[in-house]
Amino acid sequence: MTDVTITVNGREMKGSVEDRTLLVQFLRGNLGLTGTHVGCDTSQCGACVVHVDGKAVKSCTMLAVQASGSSVTTIEGLASGADLHPVQAAFREHHGLQCGYCTPGMIMTAVDMIQRHGSSLDEETVREELDGNICRCTGYHNIVKAILSAAGASQPQSIAAE
Repeated sequence: MTDVTITVNGREMKGSVEDRTLLVQFLRGNLGLTGTHVGCDTSQCGACVVHVDGKAVKSCTMLAVQASGSSVTTIEGLASGADLHPVQAAFREHHGLQCGYCTPGMIMTAVDMIQRHGSSLDEETVREELDGNICRCTGYHNIVKAILSAAGASQPQSIAAE
């Protein structure tokens, strides 16, 4: 067992994990943050995307011990109390979800995308960068619409997770 200390959604969290424990398993099993989903176990679907030190990462591809000392933001850390994050609000407004299983990973990927591209984000870039996120329900049209809306409605600084 290895002791890890990870700042998750602004709070320092500690735990003991086997060296082979994936970050997604630590977040879900040890911390009870079940908004980060496990979809494929092969890093293909993107349902497990979180931000590690400000960058989108598929948490099924990273060991918890690798994240020790890092800052991790999950879908639970985006909203500010009852106020949705601008990307979450855009997904709701533009119905960028159906079953909701892929939604946390899509939103975390979208926040990262908007942080990097800001209001210059275009449909082609959104579709290209969503390549690692699979949705089996929506056909992506409303997801793309929601991301573009969030990118145009806010400055990149207000989109970033705090």
